[in-house]
Amino acid sequence: MTLTSDILEGLNPEQKEAVESIDGPLLIIAGPGSGKTRVITHRIAHLVRDYGVSPYRILSMTFTNKAAREMRDRLERLVGPRSESLTVGTFHSFCARLLRREGEPVGLSSSFSIYDGDDQLSLIKQSLQLANLDPKQNPPQAIRSVISRAKSVMMDSRGLSQHGQSYFEEVSARVYHHYEELLSRNNAVDFDDLLMKSVQLLQEQPEVRERYQQRYQYLMVDEFQDTNVTQYRLASLLTGAEQNICVVGDPDQSIYSWRSADIRNILSFQSDYPQAKTINLEQNYRSTSNILEASQKLISVNGIRLEKGLFTENGKGEPVVVHEAYDEQEEAGFAIGEIERLVRQERIKAGDCAVMYRVNAQSRALEEACLHRGMQYRLVGGVRFYQRREVKDLMAYLNLLQNPLDEVNLTRVIGVPPRGIGAKSMQDLARWAREQNVSLISAMQQIAAARSQGQPSPVPITARASNAIADFADMVEGLVQRVTQVPIVDLIDQVLDDTGLRRFIQNSDDRPDERWENILEFRETAQEFNAEDPGDGLASLLEKVSLVADVDNYEDSEESLTLITLHQAKGLEFPVVFIVGLEEGLLPHSRSMDSEEQLEEERRLCYVGITRAQRRLYLLRAFRRGFMGNSGPTLSSRFLREIPAELVAPAKQDQTRARTSTPLARTPLANAPAAAPVPVREVPSIGDLVRHSTFGEGVVMECLAASGDHEVTVHFKGEVGIKRLLLSFAPLEKIDG
Repeated sequence: MTLTSDILEGLNPEQKEAVESIDGPLLIIAGPGSGKTRVITHRIAHLVRDYGVSPYRILSMTFTNKAAREMRDRLERLVGPRSESLTVGTFHSFCARLLRREGEPVGLSSSFSIYDGDDQLSLIKQSLQLANLDPKQNPPQAIRSVISRAKSVMMDSRGLSQHGQSYFEEVSARVYHHYEELLSRNNAVDFDDLLMKSVQLLQEQPEVRERYQQRYQYLMVDEFQDTNVTQYRLASLLTGAEQNICVVGDPDQSIYSWRSADIRNILSFQSDYPQAKTINLEQNYRSTSNILEASQKLISVNGIRLEKGLFTENGKGEPVVVHEAYDEQEEAGFAIGEIERLVRQERIKAGDCAVMYRVNAQSRALEEACLHRGMQYRLVGGVRFYQRREVKDLMAYLNLLQNPLDEVNLTRVIGVPPRGIGAKSMQDLARWAREQNVSLISAMQQIAAARSQGQPSPVPITARASNAIADFADMVEGLVQRVTQVPIVDLIDQVLDDTGLRRFIQNSDDRPDERWENILEFRETAQEFNAEDPGDGLASLLEKVSLVADVDNYEDSEESLTLITLHQAKGLEFPVVFIVGLEEGLLPHSRSMDSEEQLEEERRLCYVGITRAQRRLYLLRAFRRGFMGNSGPTLSSRFLREIPAELVAPAKQDQTRARTSTPLARTPLANAPAAAPVPVREVPSIGDLVRHSTFGEGVVMECLAASGDHEVTVHFKGEVGIKRLLLSFAPLEKIDG
């Protein structure tokens, strides 16, 4: 184990000051690559080893399981076995544990289910039916977003109804009311409820609040710029009279307003805590000075920020490469071709490279380029493991065993495998259960009880359906009794056998081997969980799985390049970064054009992408792009113009040559055969799509009057690149596009 004196060794003066600032509120403004995780973990180690604070009294909250896992690993090295007594986790995992222990006053039993996005949509569709609203006129996804935003500011359905600013919000409030009732009936919460109900609990139960304030004498919050109103309120309620709260963040990296993150939390921390000390971590250990300076020039355009002066002792490094491609296919071809060149000529590993983009749809051209060239890649944010059908089916059974009131998961598994229980029978059963004011599982159990006593079903359904429902109820009851009696892995095996799920998957016509491998992978996860936390039961496993995000599963690989959105890239770093799609309407996104605040967030998003790069940075755009069903010329992103020219270099000729796999014949203009003069029908405009008999298709970049003629600059597809042509001699044909 590390010696106590080692805790402060290797820290720069600002990092050391942050680690040694123990008492009272503390705001740490941590620029990208400034070692904030090191500061947080060394500060905790200093509290435990040098300051004598019990690890049991320290709480550290962050946003991703990946970040929490990294903190726990570092703390284990710093403080040894005592790290097991620390509470280090995400906001949502902390709240889930809190509510399992203390949730009764806010209407939750300890066996509550946590609903994911699909489960929420299922309940919202039911709520629309109860409100007599048409889902085609009132999209469930949009209603889910309205409800989520309301919960992020502690607003219930009544509050949304009173304060709604549009007809759609009023409609959403009606749905929200039924949605709340269904969640309560199912003994379930969504992700927003974990936070909202925790705050409600601490606000309304002084005894619980004081008990947790006394337990957690020191509170640390990472990525504070990403907190919403509810998360900030939670942190404040957990902070005791000594106000030993330390928040770490960077307003320049606030990129989640669409998830209700509120940049004002970090900007107003000093006014909320007047005694707060502020420390700026300004030395960047990640990037070359060229990359860092480019990022600083870009972000300095924003008005809503706290000024800081980042610097690095790393060398200047390579200039930022800007490449302008013809379209998204050529853009992708250049990026993947350049990665191939770096791997081949400069011994950079493919796993050191990442291609980042604004929206998921941009990955298609990149994936096609990878497949065409045989380049291994990893797509972050594809179909998540726990969202795969067979895994979700197994988890639905486990959720039902943990919480038999969970009607969403009951409805999912009743027909997996098929049992002869049709939709009509389930509708009749659900109607009868509502009339009798009992849960769905209770209604099923009554059918089973009647059968065991030789009596007819109390529910008016067919005898065949009645028998199938009774079989299902008996099976579930038998498995529920096993939940606390056998290890989780044994329970999973019994579920697979008793439900018929094992046989159903293995005999399936739809990729049975692959689907069964996914089940075995889930079983392995449960086995690892059982080994790490043998005292925790099924509820803890399901809680852990339900709170996994895409980036939590990200692990380094030497062989595969990473394709990832800019939002998902937050918190990661790569030696080589490509950012594609630097065009107006894409980055910055068209949704931001009418709001200065949203435009600044788009600039912060670009800043986050740039600051992921350690040694090399490529910024790419296409003159022409097919996007959202449209295809047409684009405008260069303003963000490119905000980076000083002296930091930028265009792609070299040997780099651009690598961009296509089927090179076009290069025909320099000086050697091109002279075409017969043709009448000039129309002077082209910038952005027009044109065709040349030799050079192929291209986009007009510039058109200048020249001695009674016009000189046209065209960017042609493929290796031809940019050509300057006299309009009277150039066989250009305008293409409608």
